[in-house]
Amino acid sequence: MEIILHAHHAEVSETLRTQAEKAIRRIATRLHNVANAIVRFVGDGPTRRVEIVLRGSRHRELFAVADAHAFAPALSTAVHRLESQVARVRRSRRVPRDGDRTG
Repeated sequence: MEIILHAHHAEVSETLRTQAEKAIRRIATRLHNVANAIVRFVGDGPTRRVEIVLRGSRHRELFAVADAHAFAPALSTAVHRLESQVARVRRSRRVPRDGDRTG
């Protein structure tokens, strides 16, 4: 899996880059077959934005975005939103077994 980090009008510390890479790798292990991930840090104006795109071979593209006054909380929120999407994708692919409730 390839992780691409973009910084648009932003100074991103090495610590924040490492946190982003660790979070993407953790999410990718849950999803399987992730081809690449793009993490974009945008620093236009007073707010900071983090955009994350996951592209895989077996599922649709997943996209999460978050705004905050600093990059760290924006990254945390975007990762949380992406984790929610991954959980939905995993639930939709799950095959019902005997004894599972259907409703």
